[in-house]
Amino acid sequence: MNKTAIIGSIASLGFVLGIASDKAVAQKPQQMHPSQTEQTSQFQFIEQPLSNKVAVTLGGLGLIGLELWWFLLSKPKSQQAVAANGGIQEVTVNVDGGYEPSQIIVQVGKPVRLLFDRKDPSSCLEQVLIPDFHIAADLPLNQVTTVEFTPKQVGNYVFTCGMNMFRGAIAVQTDASQQTASAQPVSTMDSTNKLSA
Repeated sequence: MNKTAIIGSIASLGFVLGIASDKAVAQKPQQMHPSQTEQTSQFQFIEQPLSNKVAVTLGGLGLIGLELWWFLLSKPKSQQAVAANGGIQEVTVNVDGGYEPSQIIVQVGKPVRLLFDRKDPSSCLEQVLIPDFHIAADLPLNQVTTVEFTPKQVGNYVFTCGMNMFRGAIAVQTDASQQTASAQPVSTMDSTNKLSA
């Protein structure tokens, strides 16, 4: 399904819901049975101006569109590891409301050094876990923590915070595939399978 079809479907759904709310949600007092028009402590119908209905509908559609973009259309930021002294591949990962870059591309068989620079005081980001490489490192606030390992196999490897809420991926590639392929986002299902293995 392309982007235009998704946006059109959301707009149509919002239009239908806006009309339906005016017609079906509440009855006007003159349409009610006489025994139902007495004052009660239950909810009563209050007519809203059309501008309020339009504003609420557009606000809801905007939030739905933002959520769809965030979860379906936004691309994770990736970064190629740069070979430092001694042939070690090095990437600085900023830890502030998540991991940036969240996708790291490295070469198989060469040592990797990840420099985690934690700026976020959230307790969730106090630790980074890379289960496939048996790494659990504490990340002190406002300090750079070095994590080193050497990937032996090609594949995508997940790293997460200590509570498994924030995540990223390390794409290990061969020299030939590195020139033609880019890092693929790791789905929740993939990361769950890797963590349980």
